Amino acid sequence: MRDLILKMSMAAWWPTSTDVFAPPMNQIPKAVFSRQGPAILGKARPGAGSWARAYVASGGLAEEIATLKVQDGKPIIAHGGVSFARGLVARGLVDQFALWVAPLALDKGLQLFSDLAAPTPLKPISSKTSPGGAVAQIYRPA
Repeated sequence: MRDLILKMSMAAWWPTSTDVFAPPMNQIPKAVFSRQGPAILGKARPGAGSWARAYVASGGLAEEIATLKVQDGKPIIAHGGVSFARGLVARGLVDQFALWVAPLALDKGLQLFSDLAAPTPLKPISSKTSPGGAVAQIYRPA
């Protein structure tokens, strides 16, 4: 079950998408973190398959992640907004970071690591450049 953590707003797009990533996104089990509880699933479109059958995690973030980590399955991928990601990072719940550096200069962005209580050393695992110039960098907490 422990494959993917997603926002339900994606449920409106992925089921009918022809994107190459749509089949795996639609097939794998999902956990949705929401303070709304199970009512959040009512926002999934009819026929959304695994999107409508998502596990709703409405408890404490650390407890819910611990519950998912003890289950069988593939690694957990957290996909959501920066405030959700900040919560995972601040609580030390991230086992591996996949950070993408895009060849684009922007003014200000949302900071992923702004809620850390202290600097957290990271160990570089790999780095790969895409044909478009984006660089994927993989790190693990040291």
